[in-house]
Amino acid sequence: MKNQSVSSNLDWISVIIYIILVIMGWLNIYSSSLSTTAEDASLFDFSQIYGKQMMFIIFTIPLIFIVLSVEGKFYEKYSSIIFGVALVLLAGLFIFGKTIAGQRCWYSFGGFTLQPSEFAKAATALALAKYLSDVQINLKETRRQIVALLLISLPVMLILPQPDPGSALIYSVFIIVLYREGLPSWYVWAGFLAILLFILALIFEPWAVALMALITIVIVYLRSRISDRNIVASAILFVMVSGFVFSVNYVFDNVFKQHHRDRFNILLGKEVDMKGIGYNTNQSEIAIGSGGFFGKGFLEGTQTKGGFVPEQHTDYIFTTVGEEWGFFGSLIVISLFIGLIFRVLYLSERQKTKFSRVYGYCVAGILFIHFFVNIAMVLGIFPTIGVPLPFFSYGGSGLWGFTILLFIFLKMDANKVNEW
Repeated sequence: MKNQSVSSNLDWISVIIYIILVIMGWLNIYSSSLSTTAEDASLFDFSQIYGKQMMFIIFTIPLIFIVLSVEGKFYEKYSSIIFGVALVLLAGLFIFGKTIAGQRCWYSFGGFTLQPSEFAKAATALALAKYLSDVQINLKETRRQIVALLLISLPVMLILPQPDPGSALIYSVFIIVLYREGLPSWYVWAGFLAILLFILALIFEPWAVALMALITIVIVYLRSRISDRNIVASAILFVMVSGFVFSVNYVFDNVFKQHHRDRFNILLGKEVDMKGIGYNTNQSEIAIGSGGFFGKGFLEGTQTKGGFVPEQHTDYIFTTVGEEWGFFGSLIVISLFIGLIFRVLYLSERQKTKFSRVYGYCVAGILFIHFFVNIAMVLGIFPTIGVPLPFFSYGGSGLWGFTILLFIFLKMDANKVNEW
């Protein structure tokens, strides 16, 4: 088949939303970082945060052209190699990585740093799509489930020790993709149950949670039809749940780091530390709440100008949106993200090959979990774990990683990979 014109078949709705989000992201980075610089400074002052982000955006343009110039089938054919390179780069951090703020997540090249975990998401999505697109794959088979889960787990096992729990959390969204492709639903329910039990065990005494679980299991057992009752299975389930519940405190105290424990305790109301570990969240809530309906205006945010929210140009960039653009502006930003995610899902559903369809689901899932967790974190309904807001948070690795992730899929759709 002859290569079709990318420009004529490219989904310009997605591209336009992407461009708007990147521009809005830079405006908010400019506003949040201007508080520490002179207001008459050059927009292209590369010694400043907003100048560096402008440079990252400029370099994104040729990056997009490179991604779009490569044949769509290339990403499918060499997905395993791309995934392997990503794993090698993640593993290499333990030897050659640079430690920043206690995390060994970056390679340093002079004054420039690169975070491979941002690119590993696209690589993992490609590898997973390649594996699931095999005509022989049936996720009802246990061995197929193990291989698929192993593909997801490999980058996670390399990212967690860095330590970077935020980036590792992102990979949980691939379970939803597997469920869409036939993974038994009990995996998803088991995940939700584990999260629920973990939180309950932190709030209540373990014996109380185990008792609640026992009562629930007994009720379900008694309400089941006679033919469906299995007392041995119910007993095993109770033992597993109890073991998990009683291990939560040990894991929480010995595996989690102190700042992670503090953030969970504040979120659950077990500690109040508005001047310490809870300072960021408290200030972000104040900044967003002070914006009102229409906001204070661009460059007019008092919390932003005063630099009250630490790291406001990175994980807490949405506080600038809330303060200066208000509820109305925040709603526009949220609508753009939701619009892009649903657009990717729509494009995914119209694909005719499993590879491009599954990859599209992965793209939508990664964008969603980043968007959801970041805003929930800023609003104080999720612990602070360092998850950036796509296209908004400062950083070249994040911007380029999300750009590659999105435009690989747009290339597949534009070139009609599904017709090969």
